[in-house]
Amino acid sequence: MSEKIVSDYNGYDYKKEFWENVDREYEDQADRMAIRKLLPKRMDKFADIGGGYGRLANEYLKKAHKVYIFDYSKSELKQAKEIYGDKVETKAGDIYELPFKDNELDGLIMVRVTHHLKYMKKAMAELYRVLKPGGVAIIEVANKRTLPKMVRFVTRRSKVNPFDKKVANYKDISKDGFYNYHPKYVEEIFEKVGFKTEKVLSVSNFRSKRLKKLFGTEKLVRMENGAQQILAPIRFAPSIYYKLRKPEQ
Repeated sequence: MSEKIVSDYNGYDYKKEFWENVDREYEDQADRMAIRKLLPKRMDKFADIGGGYGRLANEYLKKAHKVYIFDYSKSELKQAKEIYGDKVETKAGDIYELPFKDNELDGLIMVRVTHHLKYMKKAMAELYRVLKPGGVAIIEVANKRTLPKMVRFVTRRSKVNPFDKKVANYKDISKDGFYNYHPKYVEEIFEKVGFKTEKVLSVSNFRSKRLKKLFGTEKLVRMENGAQQILAPIRFAPSIYYKLRKPEQ
């Protein structure tokens, strides 16, 4: 299993170091906005895959009868239990071998996880397996085809081609690197696995230190609300959200 792990967050205070110590209020609000638009109103069993300490839990706790937070990091899951107590059940393990039964879940989300996935198709097949027929998966994908990356490639400041479907592995970010995906690449995987795409949103469209300084978080969030649907066909935001459904059998 260790060779499959791209980033191990055990012992790392993701909540404090990544979200609280850095100005990411806009990104947090953009994620929440998308989830509210895509999640079903009522579910029985629901899982936040790679949910860590439960950053997004308040967006789904009232929508599901039973909530699981799954993550590889036991220290993150311990923090989730400290925050939410009996409102959630935590499960630790390998995303390529999820600790859920076939057809067990009515819904799931997976946000800020795909950039850690070395084996995208295998992970998507596991998500498909654990969903009930008719179940919904909300998947956020780290997009390789963003406008800044296009500009850097065209001006020869980057060798990563955002226009082809080859997976981008940014090894300079960490020891193992982070993965970014072309939308067509992941959409082909969804289809091969068996998912039906119901809706797509363009998320974090204005993720930029310069824009935050110029407009402020509140104004950017208002702009984001309209842009998520309008810019979805273009698919060049840093995050692309997909509402996927497992067909009824």
